[in-house]
Amino acid sequence: MIPMAWHSPIPQSGRQSRTGTAVWLGLVAGMVLLVAGAGCRSSSSGAPHFDPRATTAQPLTNLVEVGFTNTLNPEWLEPSRKPYRLGPGDEIDIEILGESDGPTETFVGPDGRIYFQLIPGLQVWGLSLEEARELIEERAAEYVREPQVAITLREVRSKRVWVLGRVSTPGLYPLRAPMTIIEAITLAGGLFTSRFSGTTEELADLHHSFVIRDGSMLPVHFHELLREGDTSQNIYLEPDDFIYLPSSLSSEIYVLGAVNFPRAVAFKDQVSLVSAVAHARGPLKDAWLGHVAIVRGSLTEPRIAIVDYDAIVKGRAPNVRLEAHDIVYVPFAPYRSLKNYANLIVNTFVRTIAANEGGRAANPDYSKPGVSIPISQ
Repeated sequence: MIPMAWHSPIPQSGRQSRTGTAVWLGLVAGMVLLVAGAGCRSSSSGAPHFDPRATTAQPLTNLVEVGFTNTLNPEWLEPSRKPYRLGPGDEIDIEILGESDGPTETFVGPDGRIYFQLIPGLQVWGLSLEEARELIEERAAEYVREPQVAITLREVRSKRVWVLGRVSTPGLYPLRAPMTIIEAITLAGGLFTSRFSGTTEELADLHHSFVIRDGSMLPVHFHELLREGDTSQNIYLEPDDFIYLPSSLSSEIYVLGAVNFPRAVAFKDQVSLVSAVAHARGPLKDAWLGHVAIVRGSLTEPRIAIVDYDAIVKGRAPNVRLEAHDIVYVPFAPYRSLKNYANLIVNTFVRTIAANEGGRAANPDYSKPGVSIPISQ
């Protein structure tokens, strides 16, 4: 509402009217100049105005190299001496010597039991072949005098490894015998090569390839293993190990952690930290914006920078330019150890990729899961 003082009537008669109008217009002009001058002084004396759309983001200068807390265990380079243990889906041949015409083919059911002749369901899940043989002989003794049982593993289906990504035939492969990483990749048809460029260029990004065991990434250097022939990286696999070799043609930035929509952001020229977080629909309410991390480089030899995102969006610090394959991580709490923080971020990243790619391999209509955000850092 306009103040009442502005409603003073302008005199209506001759010279007095013209004089009043001039005074009124002069007051208005003076107030406009006063406001404009105050605005200029405020702009020049305060912090620079922040424009999140600006493309003048600066390169990172505070990247620090960090090493993984887990290292390759020398025992992983030796085949496991543990006996094979049966599981659901395994096919076996069982024969009571002298009491049958030959072996009987059966399998371990989803409940872990086998059913053989008159013997009711025997729980063999987790037993070695020798332990299963002894159990069958014990139960067969109720029907046969001093039975001698022979048991043979016919087909392995309960112990498998994942080999996904840029290999010729990605999928799940049975772990019938001790198997190394190179043997698993060979079983999957080897690294995928271009059929359209007329070259044999291998399309796997070995610097960002990984193997996961029990939810954590193992520090295997795939580039040294597959390009330089470093056999010290060729570890033996265990059941449910997950190998993933991403495409070298992809160029994305990954935004994870305390954001509304963790996702991969397509890389373009001059992608900034603010725009990448904006693509993830911004940080969550309780995010700790003073310790936003950017992880860059090989997954086994990452470099990390800690950025004050809050200062950037408030115009107190310059925006940061990102590069392809960067991992942006917005935490819920401040970090305590830089090495542990980097490990947390990399393991969160590989678990997310593994869940997405594994789900897609099992079901083409698979919908990507949300990202689990560990609180402790």
